[in-house]
Amino acid sequence: MQGRRVAITGVGVVAQAGIGAEAFFAGLCAAAPDGHRQIDDWDPAPWFDNPKEVRRTDRFTQFGLAAAAQAIEAGGDLPYAPTRRGVWIGTGIGGVMTLEKQILTRAEKGVRRVSPFLVPMMMPNAAAAAVSMRYGWQGPVENTCTACAAGTHAIGNGARLVASGVCDVVVAGGAEAPFTETAVAGFANMTALSSDLRSQPFSAHRDGFVMSEGAGAMLLEDWDGAEQRGATILGEVLGAASTADAHHITAPSPGGSGAVHCMELALDDAGLSAADIVHINAHGTSTPLNDAAEAEAMAKLFGLPGPLVTSTKGVTGHALGAAGALEAVAVVLSMQHRTIPPTAVTQAVDPDLPEINLVTGEPRSWEPGPSLSNSFGFGGHNGTLALGPA
Repeated sequence: MQGRRVAITGVGVVAQAGIGAEAFFAGLCAAAPDGHRQIDDWDPAPWFDNPKEVRRTDRFTQFGLAAAAQAIEAGGDLPYAPTRRGVWIGTGIGGVMTLEKQILTRAEKGVRRVSPFLVPMMMPNAAAAAVSMRYGWQGPVENTCTACAAGTHAIGNGARLVASGVCDVVVAGGAEAPFTETAVAGFANMTALSSDLRSQPFSAHRDGFVMSEGAGAMLLEDWDGAEQRGATILGEVLGAASTADAHHITAPSPGGSGAVHCMELALDDAGLSAADIVHINAHGTSTPLNDAAEAEAMAKLFGLPGPLVTSTKGVTGHALGAAGALEAVAVVLSMQHRTIPPTAVTQAVDPDLPEINLVTGEPRSWEPGPSLSNSFGFGGHNGTLALGPA
């Protein structure tokens, strides 16, 4: 990445697999749960001042604020001016829960009963704004809304703010709370969801993804500044890339050509070659077309068997705009624990796909090195992060 080195000095997670970094990583290494990945026992109270504030905040914003708060707290005391601190949180569909609830309210009770907080609760930038206001961060506060690539793009964009010198620290990630009756029906009716609610990426039995919700966040900081203040550096953002398939609104380009180009650009940005990559956290949604295109793309770029590959969606399900952020955090935690979680449920790679080096069964010990985290979203949006150990 051109400019200053970008250190990762904190991470935060809200997911069904676990709330908080250590609980999340333990969940990634455990058996996959059944059904959609909803957080049934979510309590936003610890991250808000009063119940009224909670009621006026959509669930996706609650998740984003909680994950960001964890990352900021993990980073320790920050010496930077408020105008040198930024926020970049992506989402795929923003406050859709608030929107659906208020549409029903209007239909049943009339327009005057629609909440005056509808717009600020549903807007996709609400999570980033909430973090900025909570902590008084006055630098760039922005949002990326690129479907399932949003979390990855947000981290890449946040890292560039640090690398370019615009900010000294940025909290970046993704947040999503998509569980409304209409949203689930929409995904189901387009046959995107698994028929038996089993996420089994790259398996011959895959037939769709399992929806989930949550948020992931990273504290990104100027490397020299982090060292000077004695911060614990967890990893480094080495590079990032974003491309488009320009092919189809939901299907990936045949042969994974857009994914290949995106990974190549991320490698170029990081100053790495394909031979340097030792691990890939795949987008791996468990859909027939996505997994096939991604497997072909990895085979073309890295050869076979290639780097160690996992899709943590086997446990987490697909959190849409938060997925890339959760998976980037998973890569950093895998480096910290020197362990790669397996692709849960999947027993073997589909014999009709290239035989990528997929981690299945048990967690795999490894020597941490340069790694990629991939996200490919509806609309043809591709995102790749190149991450390195501290």
